Amino acid sequence: MRWVVKVGTSSVCEEDGRLSHSRIKGLAEQVGRLYHRGHEVMMVSSGAVGAGVGRIGRWPQTVGDKQALAAIGQARLIQAYQSVFDPVPVGQILITRADLEDPARRMASGRTLQQLLEWGVVPIINENDTVADEELRIGDNDTLAARVATLVDADLLVILSDIDGLYTDNPRLYPDARRIATVPWVTAEDLAEHTASPGPWGTGGMATKLEAARISQEAGIGMVLASSHEPDVLAKVMGMDWPGGTRFLAQRGNFGA
Repeated sequence: MRWVVKVGTSSVCEEDGRLSHSRIKGLAEQVGRLYHRGHEVMMVSSGAVGAGVGRIGRWPQTVGDKQALAAIGQARLIQAYQSVFDPVPVGQILITRADLEDPARRMASGRTLQQLLEWGVVPIINENDTVADEELRIGDNDTLAARVATLVDADLLVILSDIDGLYTDNPRLYPDARRIATVPWVTAEDLAEHTASPGPWGTGGMATKLEAARISQEAGIGMVLASSHEPDVLAKVMGMDWPGGTRFLAQRGNFGA
């Protein structure tokens, strides 16, 4: 089974931007268990800008600041993944929108990812924030993860966040909001309704997660939105009877098939 697992900045960084090695180690252990069971796993990981903030203590004020902080943080982020995945090999892939939209570059990106998987390498993917301006940006890693999933014909997209699923309303503001267990199809009304603001590190909140689900569903790929803080969450996602998270069914009507 081929997985794309997206983790947000809040899943790998502390509130001040410092990388949380315990969180990264926990994620790596979960991915490693999937790897050793014969699954192919790609990770789309945010955290470069946050790690840059944590390293030099400067918060970004401009696009140029974000690009420079990403340059600092990306090196620290991949180093952290390499240290916790060992002996499982990892490879770094940095992507811009052109790499997914230009036919030749899209083919080259897919070919590289396929080769890494054949070699038993776990790709760690991020947007190339050091060079991507507004015209080149994909915009957020939820969308990037969904587009990578379609590029490699994944079986399942898992988005791990600081929220444990899609709710009827913003649970941070409305305690009586109910989590939605299954979404057969993301509609335009869903995209308009669920626009919860992102956290301090996020770029799109629930809107981008729903857009990722829509992209995945249209490609026939199931998606799960779950909390990265749920213990052993990836193993639980594998169990069809797990009651947590929100499952977005593939267009062909069967989750993850």
